[in-house]
Amino acid sequence: MNKLLEAALAARQNAHAPFSKFKVGAAIEDESGRIFTGCNVENATYGLTLCAERVAVFKAISEGARNFKRIAVAADTGVLTPPCGACRQILWEFCGDAELTLVNLQGKTEVFQLRDLFPRPFDASFL
Repeated sequence: MNKLLEAALAARQNAHAPFSKFKVGAAIEDESGRIFTGCNVENATYGLTLCAERVAVFKAISEGARNFKRIAVAADTGVLTPPCGACRQILWEFCGDAELTLVNLQGKTEVFQLRDLFPRPFDASFL
């Protein structure tokens, strides 16, 4: 298994999911090979919960990273779990048509280009 997938699986262990019990980890790699991770962090109000993908992107941006090339998302599901709509929007804006790999705890993977999960996205080109 490659480092990006291992990082997403490891980040999943840090998830704070006391309500849903649905732990997710994400890892994002920039063009220089640095990997930034995130996990979902739930809140009692649910609306303030952050998904693992957004945590990873915001963490990378806060560390000065730009130009991302790969993303991995890890969850404990038989059917691999894609990013939610809000995360797809954030991933598109910051990563463009990056490679996205979904992975579960058994090592099953699926690889997509982000455009395949988020056709005709809204971005700065419409402003």
